Amino acid sequence: MLKNLLNCVGEYKRPSLLAPLTVTMEVILEVLIPLLMAALIDRGIEAGNMSQILFYGVLLVLAAMASLSMGALSGNFAAVASAGFAKNLRRKMFYKVQDFSFTNIDRFSTSSLVTRLTTDVTNVQNAYQMVIRIAVRAPIMLISAFVMSCSINPRLALIFLGVIPVLACVLGVIIKIAHPIFMRVFKTYDHLNNVVQENVHGIRVVKSFVREDFEEEKFKEISGSIYRDFNKVEKIMAFNGPTMQACVYTCMLLISWFGAHMIVSNTLTTGELTSMFTYIMQILMSLMMLSMIFVMIIMSRASVERISEVLTEEPDIQDSASPVMQVPDGDICFDHVSFSYSKDMEKLCLKDISLHIRSGETVGIIGGTGSSKSTLVQLIPRLYDVTAGRLTVGGIDVREYDLKALRDAVSMVLQKNELFSGTIKDNLRWGNESATDEEMVHACRLAQADEFVRTFPDGYDTHIEQGGSNVSGGQKQRLCIARALLKKPKILILDDSTSAVDTRTDALIQKAFAEEIPDTTKLIIAQRISSVQNADKIVVLDNGQISAVGTHEELLGTNHIYQEVYYSQVKGESDNAQS
Repeated sequence: MLKNLLNCVGEYKRPSLLAPLTVTMEVILEVLIPLLMAALIDRGIEAGNMSQILFYGVLLVLAAMASLSMGALSGNFAAVASAGFAKNLRRKMFYKVQDFSFTNIDRFSTSSLVTRLTTDVTNVQNAYQMVIRIAVRAPIMLISAFVMSCSINPRLALIFLGVIPVLACVLGVIIKIAHPIFMRVFKTYDHLNNVVQENVHGIRVVKSFVREDFEEEKFKEISGSIYRDFNKVEKIMAFNGPTMQACVYTCMLLISWFGAHMIVSNTLTTGELTSMFTYIMQILMSLMMLSMIFVMIIMSRASVERISEVLTEEPDIQDSASPVMQVPDGDICFDHVSFSYSKDMEKLCLKDISLHIRSGETVGIIGGTGSSKSTLVQLIPRLYDVTAGRLTVGGIDVREYDLKALRDAVSMVLQKNELFSGTIKDNLRWGNESATDEEMVHACRLAQADEFVRTFPDGYDTHIEQGGSNVSGGQKQRLCIARALLKKPKILILDDSTSAVDTRTDALIQKAFAEEIPDTTKLIIAQRISSVQNADKIVVLDNGQISAVGTHEELLGTNHIYQEVYYSQVKGESDNAQS
């Protein structure tokens, strides 16, 4: 687990090593200062020797300035190292997520991944900064100060040993109780992020149904849960402070009592007692810093475990040992294919699908809600892998292809069309980074998008807001189709991608496909019969199984599901016409 994280230090090894080195030098100087102070008092002030006062005074100033410089340098090195470590860790996690299949992403959820990339990484960054600085400073300071106090008076130094078991017991109890609560809090953070994400994404729906009060109550409940957990864990961890203070004051009182007796009996000097007080503070401050480190480790341990889950997750879909790098054509064959999201043969979404689609054919796919139409086409570019059976593209099993080569040959326009922040050109170039302006215009004409794009003041340089919120649903769909066409794919899949356009525009898109890309295999999932009735063949799905395959006329005469859909739409159109 830690090995995965430490690999992210990368190019920041140098500041990661310099931070503890400069901290060590800072501690050495800090430990020497009380000795110089004792010498100043005993040899200079009490002896009335001005030359000794000046000598030790200059040494004290130089030691203090050098300690300050080392402290500043260590802080700078630690900040650079921890920020760089967090940057590399976040990048590694993000790249890992890019390799995930849909199954892997479903396993974590989007909101959970966002929390891990932000809150959890920040916790680990803070912990790393403490480890390379304070976790080095505290034990060295503790040991050095204890050794120096022993050199002054071993009997007084033994007082420090009495507080260590007390602090260790308190910290042990805090760690045992607090860690499970932090794990619960971070999971609740996932839920909170999910609620916020849903609310912001669906704000128009929230407002149109006047559900602001409901959303506020839902947010209040989850936020309150986080508050209660944090309040509980902070109360537990608050015992650390009073325990430390009790130990500090106990040590000071005991050393003051015994030290005073020793001065009276001439077994201890005033300067040595002053140094002992300084070493008390250094030892107990070191213990306090160690307790802070333990607290941070408790918090970051939960984050480390959650980050490691992402880094150690193996993508379900990977390239074969010797992948095929070229897709010959758009021929598709489903050979007794079954599929289950959970890989459980008792919970199949697709059952024994056998279907052959020749390269260049246009195939329509219809079926009721939940008939697994989208699932069927998502198997083609290996967004999911088949659970049983075999699926080939160009006569080769899709599992034998290089993933990039396969997905470059397949363009998908999904049900949930997504546009990204940037210009229309930026979004179109997702299909082809090197596309010329002429190629983009041609793709938009095929998708019936060019006309409305030219009505914008900035044309193809028009800025698209996040999620495409400043274009209509139909415009978004047509831009997504144009983007898919720019890939010049061997297989084009439209997953209910013209539902938001009118029937005339839909017909023009289908006509452009037939005339301009006849060699591309086209799979069209649609709810409207008019979108698929001119296809070479139509596949009717029912409950994850093929009910029938045929042309529009054949299915209209033989398949009752197709008949019901067709006549309900014809009747609906006639009713609309009469009204």
